[in-house]
Amino acid sequence: MSRASRPRRSRGISHAGETFEVEVGPVAHGGFCVARHGGRVVFVRHALPGERAVVRVTEGHEGDSFWRADAISVVVASPDRVSPPCPYAGPGLCGGCDFQHASATARRALKAAVVREQLQRLAGLEVDVAVEEVPPDLRWRTRMRYVALPGGARGLHVHRSDEVVELDDCLIDARHAEVARETVSTSYGEHGFEVEPDGFWQSHVEAPRLLVETVLGMLHPEPGESALDLYAGVGLFAAYLADAVGPEGRVVAVEGSHAACRNARANLPLWARVEHGPVDRVLASAHDAPVDVVVLDPPREGAKQRVVRQIVDRAPRAVAYVACDPAALARDLATFAELGYALDALRVFDLFPMTSHVEVVAHLVKGDSGLR
Repeated sequence: MSRASRPRRSRGISHAGETFEVEVGPVAHGGFCVARHGGRVVFVRHALPGERAVVRVTEGHEGDSFWRADAISVVVASPDRVSPPCPYAGPGLCGGCDFQHASATARRALKAAVVREQLQRLAGLEVDVAVEEVPPDLRWRTRMRYVALPGGARGLHVHRSDEVVELDDCLIDARHAEVARETVSTSYGEHGFEVEPDGFWQSHVEAPRLLVETVLGMLHPEPGESALDLYAGVGLFAAYLADAVGPEGRVVAVEGSHAACRNARANLPLWARVEHGPVDRVLASAHDAPVDVVVLDPPREGAKQRVVRQIVDRAPRAVAYVACDPAALARDLATFAELGYALDALRVFDLFPMTSHVEVVAHLVKGDSGLR
């Protein structure tokens, strides 16, 4: 029997829509808290640790190992609970923000707990984690993708659903029109960047400045050194690396998007190289000489083993890893550790306020770590 014709295993009856009361446990990666019902794990949104809540199952069959649910009413509230500032935040409404019902201090503590747990479980690292506040909490997002609705209206999706919630205003949206040029002012100087209106750019209005200052402050690139900027986008980090190493040095930016590479070539000095293609394929066939420093800012799934090994093969003295997913980062840090590179410093920023996401910058060095 072929795979296509093989009958699907029955998951049993659906329990979607059922309600029951639970004690809410610790936070989990992805914007949920963990509860249990009838011996089964239930991942609950719109709740906080320590609460007692009535939840409604949103996904779950009898044969599933876990269910998903929304907290539709709170019997015993956490002292960290606040009223969401946005009228579209809540069960069955917009799925963009995970933690509008938590105070700012509590949100950062929840994110720190997730990062700490992922690093310990996936990389074997015991690290003190503090999530740094980055104002503003509202009107912070530089890129938004709305769903166009009839009559010129717009909306955003319900969490894990094709349903769309029409809204008049999104409180995290920082602008009403996309721009084709961004200006970044940092302690290392100012640069202008061409960027496609629908192309990738750091989400938080303060992210470009903060990440550039953090990465360069960790790496300390020197005149004449060589640098790789992997998953380079339009060249944000490469531009500042080029300033630091100068034309007597070497900078190579590697990016998979044609449009972003076109922008990067306009944003970087002529002597800097921009290579188009998947990072692993480019590194498999080019730029295999030793390099002094590496910056990598991969997509949510991380760099993965092949790219990590290719970086280590070039024997950099230091690596700055910018990550938006702590689980993917932790898996890659474990690979780096196997190959002789240790975590030396870690900073975690709340660059996605009201959501469960964070931005982590890890500094790796060859040999022993200075992190204690």
